[in-house]
Amino acid sequence: MTDPVLTTRQKVQRSITRRRRSERWFRASGVMAIGFGLLCLLALFSSIWDKGAPAFRQTVVEFPLMIDGAFLGVSADSSAQELLAADYGGLVRRALKAEFRTAPWQQRRTLYRLISSGADWQIQHLILEQPELINQRITLPLIVDDDVDQWFKHDRPNDLPGRLSEIEIQWLERWIEEERLYTRFNRTFFTNGDSREPELAGIRGAITGTFLTLLVTFMLSFPIGVAAAIYLEEFAPDNRVTRLVEININNLAAVPSITFGLLGLAIFINVFGVERSTPLAGGLVLTLMTLPTIIITGRAALKAVPGSIREAGLGLGASRVQVVFHHVLPPALPGMLTGTIIGMAQALGETAPLLMIGMVAFVVDIPSFVTDPSTVLPVQIFLWSDSPERAFTERTSAAILVLLGFLISMNALAVWLRRRLERRW
Repeated sequence: MTDPVLTTRQKVQRSITRRRRSERWFRASGVMAIGFGLLCLLALFSSIWDKGAPAFRQTVVEFPLMIDGAFLGVSADSSAQELLAADYGGLVRRALKAEFRTAPWQQRRTLYRLISSGADWQIQHLILEQPELINQRITLPLIVDDDVDQWFKHDRPNDLPGRLSEIEIQWLERWIEEERLYTRFNRTFFTNGDSREPELAGIRGAITGTFLTLLVTFMLSFPIGVAAAIYLEEFAPDNRVTRLVEININNLAAVPSITFGLLGLAIFINVFGVERSTPLAGGLVLTLMTLPTIIITGRAALKAVPGSIREAGLGLGASRVQVVFHHVLPPALPGMLTGTIIGMAQALGETAPLLMIGMVAFVVDIPSFVTDPSTVLPVQIFLWSDSPERAFTERTSAAILVLLGFLISMNALAVWLRRRLERRW
């Protein structure tokens, strides 16, 4: 006869074993899911870095130049306007003609394109800074064409067919043997604006436009969002209107970003006449996007302040406004600021609403104010990704790396502020 107590114990033991086995499988599944996510993230970052890292290197050739003042029609005493108007491109072509004098004249025109069209800009910038170099022989690292840059960094080490002719490759190999062709840190990527020539294209204009746009966004969204959060949490009566406003604010946080672009196009541009493709228009649109996030996080920060602080202030004779602004708002402000930074970091990566208000324009000049035409970093990435030149592919990935750096920095700042300033009750 089977012992009933032993049978029940066996059943319980089997049940515990099955439960523990399922718990182990659940934990293992969670670890595998996290590991798979991290692996995908690592693969994504590795791919972007592999494509974008070469953009931080620039191929140049050491080139001897005679800064002939008679040819340029200038001297060391010439004015800045006269120095700007000089024919530096002709000076480069004359030096190239001397460099390629042994090449057949039919092929010289092809060889001239080894040097970037921005070489004359390099010489102009140098002469403007040091006019005493006129009538002197110098050796200047000139930027090469984007096809040469891609061949030197990618095709030549791997023996891949490039877009250069045989005679061009022969001259490039000669420069390599003479140790005149090399790569250096690509400063122009951070100091130049956009350009149709990949070797001259930079992100300074986009970074400046992004900074001005975020500045407008912060100056508008932070005070408006904090004021709205204070009113809804501390002063608004509990009625249907207030509840309707709260529901709509929560729903606005989930509205697609392109909807805010349409709203900005219809209201700010068509009604109020704000200029297209300016940081002011972009900041107004991004303000609409970030306000729901700031209001929601601001109300959460106010709720986190203990009610005893409010009761103590009221008990000592302070008014409701004094209690809120002197005792409740200061400890809640770090949380509000954190929510603002997170909302602006989210707005930093938005492209669709800015495309709707015309910030997709090709802008070369660096903006100096919020009313100047400009673009932003996400839109610049969008423009470069649509370009057919191969050199723009690596600049697209490099710009993505810069954008990710900004996003990580802003989120890290938010975390630091929360840990540094936030009080735990």
